[in-house]
Amino acid sequence: MTINAWRLAIYLDKNQNINKTVKAKNMKKLLTLTSIASTLAILALVAACQTVATNQSEIAASKKENLLAQAGFKVKTVTTPKQQQRVSQLALGRVSAVKYNGKLYYVYPTAKKDQIFVGRQKQYNAYKQALKASQQAQQGQQQMAGTPVFTEETAGPNHIEVEQFDGFGPMGTEAMGNY
Repeated sequence: MTINAWRLAIYLDKNQNINKTVKAKNMKKLLTLTSIASTLAILALVAACQTVATNQSEIAASKKENLLAQAGFKVKTVTTPKQQQRVSQLALGRVSAVKYNGKLYYVYPTAKKDQIFVGRQKQYNAYKQALKASQQAQQGQQQMAGTPVFTEETAGPNHIEVEQFDGFGPMGTEAMGNY
């Protein structure tokens, strides 16, 4: 082998090593970028799923509030600390049976617990009928989609959760119309 051929072989060998090094660096950059892009995509999907879940629970609460209003429940705003304390005793997402001045009422707190829906037996019965009709319609859709079915309300005269629900002023006919 001549000196020029030998120099050419060394030159080509160095270029191949340089090319391998450049390719290895490019591959590392590509893997890093792919990892970052994948992580961002996963984070976006997780955030989107949480938003959908939150929105669905808000939609369910809104539907329930609409049913309560249609059934004749009245809305009272929670303004005093005593009222806030009483509302905090109530279960979220369902109607609770409470007693006020010895009379039975049905109360549903909003998600923010800044308002309550209040009704008597007549309004509660109308709400249960509307809820049952809504659930039957939902069950048909949910069975096709394979999603869980809404549970029934269980409040009633035998399931009183708060024995003395005071702090709201008159909850009877003066404040809420004739029942």
